[in-house]
Amino acid sequence: MKIEIRIPSPGESITEVEIANWLVDDNSWVEKDQEIAEVESEKATLPLLASHSGVVSIKVQSGAIKVGDVACTIDTEAQKPESTETPTDTTPQPEPKSEPKTQPQAAPQPQQESSPVKVTPLARKLMDEQGVSVEDIIKGLKKITTHEVNAALGEGGFAEPKQEPADRAEERTTMSQLRKKLSQRLVAVKNETAMLTTFNEVDMSRIMAMRKEYQKDFQEKHGVKLGFMSFFTKAVVEALKQHPMVNSQIDGDEIVTPNYFDIGIAVQTPKGLMVPVLRNAESLSMAQIEKGILDLAEKGRKGRIGLDDLAGGTFTITNGGIFGSMLSTPIINPPQSGILGMHNIIERPVAVNGKVEIRPMMYIALSYDHRIIDGKDSVGFLIKVKEMLENPERILAAGVNPDRLLLGI
Repeated sequence: MKIEIRIPSPGESITEVEIANWLVDDNSWVEKDQEIAEVESEKATLPLLASHSGVVSIKVQSGAIKVGDVACTIDTEAQKPESTETPTDTTPQPEPKSEPKTQPQAAPQPQQESSPVKVTPLARKLMDEQGVSVEDIIKGLKKITTHEVNAALGEGGFAEPKQEPADRAEERTTMSQLRKKLSQRLVAVKNETAMLTTFNEVDMSRIMAMRKEYQKDFQEKHGVKLGFMSFFTKAVVEALKQHPMVNSQIDGDEIVTPNYFDIGIAVQTPKGLMVPVLRNAESLSMAQIEKGILDLAEKGRKGRIGLDDLAGGTFTITNGGIFGSMLSTPIINPPQSGILGMHNIIERPVAVNGKVEIRPMMYIALSYDHRIIDGKDSVGFLIKVKEMLENPERILAAGVNPDRLLLGI
């Protein structure tokens, strides 16, 4: 019995996907629930699973295919092969190697192949036309060009050889569905929002000292490394609580302000930039944040970020510093209204209590939709993030100076 494997719907409003890669060969045996192909939509890459065991027959090798169309069939009545290695085991390896050695070939070919001298394609063509070999031209050279060939055959007999052109080949690849959608969204953001960016800088001394002092204990207890992203996520959440408009978004004629904080973490994957979401980040510990980010990054590398991982999100953090970026203006991830950009850490001279000191500094950038976020909120939000990163203990006190909290002032 032949079972049809149809393209499932990856999400609402998606009618066409792209078969990115077949993980099995045509007419090969597959097991039930085995991943047989990667299906790429405009939002995510999803696996196509075999519903039954049997021999697969691929109907669409690659390219675009509509949701619901047949990608392949599986013959459930076919016999499973006992072993695919027996033919190679019974084939003696020395035989194919001995055949070309005993077969007599034309003399020039083995001489040219065994020669240590490299010959360019144009020079080889000219030598073949004139009926000469490498030994006839010159010995001891590591490379022969048309200039040496003409020089050896004598001046005047041939035209001056043209200079060999550099490799100017072009490669054209079809844009993936995910890349198409990403490009459309980026252009839409620039055209449909009043995007503005404000900047500040953070002294990372305290955080770096904490990571150095407690990294071993943190890793032993939680099984994950203590990174920078958990500090930033915690600081962002506390700052959003004090500036809720930065956590808001426009829906028609209404402004929607969630009382929860789903933080998108921009992840670079082989398929492009994706923004999976950490749900309810306000209730997560530092270790849970680090584990969540690690899990999302691993999914991204394997191409297994699903629609559920990408849906929603109230604010986004992106880290261009891992690629060496000193400063940038991140683009908002719609329908969100704000995104925080992290950058690389560079030791720079700064003024501290009237003295010049070398400190590890990072520029941070907040891009926001000026239609609903005013300058006061945007600047105030970024300052709160800066204060909590430079004084991490304030994260525990909702961004307030612990001394003032203790004194009740």
